[in-house]
Amino acid sequence: MYQLKQIPSEAQIKKYFRRVIFGKNVFCPTCRSRKVAVSERRYRCPNCRIRFSLLSHTWLRDMKLSYQKFWLLLWAWCSQVPVKQTMALSWLSEEAVRRWYDRFRLHLPEHEILLERIVQLDEAYFKRWALMMGKEQGTRKVAYAMLEGDPERRHAAFFLEQYVKPRSRLRTDGSGIYRTIDEWWPVRHERDIHARWEFSRTSEIEGLFGNLRTFIRRMYHHTTPEKLPEYVREFSFRFSSPEMFDNPLFYLQKSLSLVPID
Repeated sequence: MYQLKQIPSEAQIKKYFRRVIFGKNVFCPTCRSRKVAVSERRYRCPNCRIRFSLLSHTWLRDMKLSYQKFWLLLWAWCSQVPVKQTMALSWLSEEAVRRWYDRFRLHLPEHEILLERIVQLDEAYFKRWALMMGKEQGTRKVAYAMLEGDPERRHAAFFLEQYVKPRSRLRTDGSGIYRTIDEWWPVRHERDIHARWEFSRTSEIEGLFGNLRTFIRRMYHHTTPEKLPEYVREFSFRFSSPEMFDNPLFYLQKSLSLVPID
């Protein structure tokens, strides 16, 4: 059940934008001078003699939606409202909703993860892609790698070097790519042999793969090989940092900032 009690007024949304982008006082995005003049919803810097608007130096500079329609779309994406239902809420086309969902996903911040203590590692397969994903047991920390084709030992070794802290306990299934893995990286290796009905050591990561498939099917209905890496990144971010999606303002605080404009 999705609950949006009230869309903020346009004035309130602009206030949110100002606070996120500029802080307490508006300043020139080029020279950083706080001596700016306001005229007809635009700002002018007497030092640089440039005119700028609230969003002109952000990734939202070409936004043609009203502020309230934008807020509705961002709330829907943060709340995992499926594309079809968002179309009905916003009166926008499927193409427009998917395009905005893509933009929100594109501007998720960089997310560096290092797994430690007990780490579960497994692979899942999606047509031409293989997804290698690790999860720190008992936490929401996950790391992943998208591979074209079947994973090999070198892929597993590279994953460990990138994402797993030395001297962790590593739990995998009985796949050959993990054989003697503790000789490549300083970990204590434990295996589940599925043929013997052993699943407990990798149950959390295998459950996560099921959640990923459900997320894609429910929110986007389907995926393509080209879109799959984007959806995996979004899912991983939502799982690791759920607080960022509690409301649109939290997302904007992490994703919206001034960028150089040529």
